[in-house]
Amino acid sequence: MKKLLLALAALLLVVVAAGLAFVLYRIHQSRNVRGSSTEEFVTTQTAPEVSAEKKVVWPMYGFDPARRRAPEGMQLRPPFRTRWYVNADELVEFPPAIGYGHLYFASRDGVFYSVSTGAPHVRWRFRAGRCAAASPAISHRLVYMAFLNRPPCNKSRPGLDGEVIALEAKSGKVSWRRRIGPSETPPLVVNDTVFVGDWNGKLYALAARTGRVRWTAKVGGEIKDGAAFAGGRVFVGSYDSHVYAFDASTGRRLWRASAQQRLGQQGRFYSTPAVAYGRVYIGGTDGKVYSFGATTGKLRWSHGTGHYVYASPAVWRRRILIGSYDGDFYSLDAATGDVRWRFKSNGRISGSAIVLNGVVYFSTLSARTYALDAASGKLLWSYRRGSYAAVVSDGKRLFLAGVARMYALSEH
Repeated sequence: MKKLLLALAALLLVVVAAGLAFVLYRIHQSRNVRGSSTEEFVTTQTAPEVSAEKKVVWPMYGFDPARRRAPEGMQLRPPFRTRWYVNADELVEFPPAIGYGHLYFASRDGVFYSVSTGAPHVRWRFRAGRCAAASPAISHRLVYMAFLNRPPCNKSRPGLDGEVIALEAKSGKVSWRRRIGPSETPPLVVNDTVFVGDWNGKLYALAARTGRVRWTAKVGGEIKDGAAFAGGRVFVGSYDSHVYAFDASTGRRLWRASAQQRLGQQGRFYSTPAVAYGRVYIGGTDGKVYSFGATTGKLRWSHGTGHYVYASPAVWRRRILIGSYDGDFYSLDAATGDVRWRFKSNGRISGSAIVLNGVVYFSTLSARTYALDAASGKLLWSYRRGSYAAVVSDGKRLFLAGVARMYALSEH
């Protein structure tokens, strides 16, 4: 009996030691990884592709196909004052696209709006009869929007479907529609192709003028973020804890990168990636901001925040500007992931930042929008509106989604 007890005690010690070793190993795996400016970091960055249509001033979510969120040439500076607003009657979580003198955006209940940039005048409304949680894209005189399932919203169950709908920008008339899985992906338009993902884990490449399916690619989980494009590649994150790169012409998978292992569930990707300096930057639900090599998919750095990173990164002068659910807004070195500065806001940050004329804008779930000096993090101005989306601009005004209203702001 004594020998049996000793054997059991020894076995228990082995199990405890193995468990402790596993815990320590997982902690090691989840550590911050510091990057290098000499590995897969391109300092001679070319400007991202933007819409060739002069009357399209903010073509899509994140402004350009690389989703860098920092357009050049807009000279607005805070402070600002409210010029007007339009009621949407339901939550407007994502920012508008701007073209042809109008804002285009959707409320959660699937009402799609065209509103003049100069006055609170609704030109047309389109009622999709579906839930919506994305920004549209504009090209070819069409406005592209992805929709979720039919109400009730935020209910995931088998058999649900969604749609991508292309509307004529001027009239709101349907040009084409394509049935897919429920989608909260802001469409990505590159030349004559629209890229969009869905909850079924499919990435679609659709003909921009007809909606014809050019190719599809399958990932291992729901796609809830937008895709980004650079160098002939499309990059997208998934709820299977991976980031993918596909050939934009064929849909062939080029690489798959993983969130870091850790104790508990691996991080998943809701954040829309940004592509710059030969890297892909994206936030994870594990509280990490990641940098992967755009060519190889290798992890180049990771930096942990105190909570989820749902927000998408803005890229400006070798800095990654991004907010976290911990309430802090971070400026990270694009090459290494080192913290350049950190700003404490009044609440959780879910939406993504925008940089205009050296000023970075973001909103918190405590209904405040901040404007910080992008170089130093110094507070320049704040506004008691906005919860999810940061501002967009037509170069004359700022436009801000304030829960169930769209606000137009101008310089004092």
